[in-house]
Parts: sequence; structure tokens; C-alpha cells
Amino acid sequence: MHTFYKLLLHLALPVFVISASACSSPNQSQPAADAVTAYLEALVQKEENAMINQACAEWESQAKLEFDSFAAVKVALEGPGCSEAGQDGSVRLVNCSGKIIASYGEEDLIIDLAERTYQVINEGGEWRMCGYR
Repeated sequence: MHTFYKLLLHLALPVFVISASACSSPNQSQPAADAVTAYLEALVQKEENAMINQACAEWESQAKLEFDSFAAVKVALEGPGCSEAGQDGSVRLVNCSGKIIASYGEEDLIIDLAERTYQVINEGGEWRMCGYR
């Protein structure tokens, strides 16, 4: 029986160590989610170059259009939080919570970030926001 317990300990210990290390770092890096957060923050802070730098080459013209559509209004990002939600081939999918509030004089346009799934690709060694569904 003694050998049985040694074998059990030998097999169970690596599983325990892996599980413990996974639990000890809840804020693991999610570079695709970070790219979307940086894109959204650059949008509301009206930093066009930073926003475009967070966009993939294919999305740059659309990023410029989005930037221009918010340029003349007051914009705020409320309660943002993004996390990776899966993959579609080489595209990482990111879901976000929170909202963008654009103030047009007396009216507010509220964009619920949870209504979109952001698409992020690795381009040139960096994760870049490349559209949404």
C-alpha cells in the first residue's frame, strides 16, 4: 500500500501545483482584451494617433471614421471591462462591458459595449483591434 500512496502523491502533486498557480494569478494578461480597451480609451480621449495605432491595417480607415464621428461631441467611457471570449481561426474574440456616452448638446447617445464582439488580430507581433460584430 505504501507504494500506492507514493504513486498517488506523484500523480496528484503536479495537478495541484498547476491548479494553485492558475488560481493565484486572477489578473492574467489578456493582450487582445487590452488592445480593445486601449482602442476605446483612445477614442474617448480623442487621441486619433493612439486609436489608429491600436487598429489593424485593414481597420484603420474605419477607425478614422469612428474618430471623426465623435470628434465634435463630448465622449465618456463608463465602466469599461474587456476580456477574451474565444477564437475564430486566428482572430481573438473580445467581449466588453460598460458603455460609451456621447453627448450631443442636450441628448446623450449611449453605446452599450456588451452588444458587440470585438475582433482582434496579431499583426506585426502586436495585438490590434480589427473590427466588431
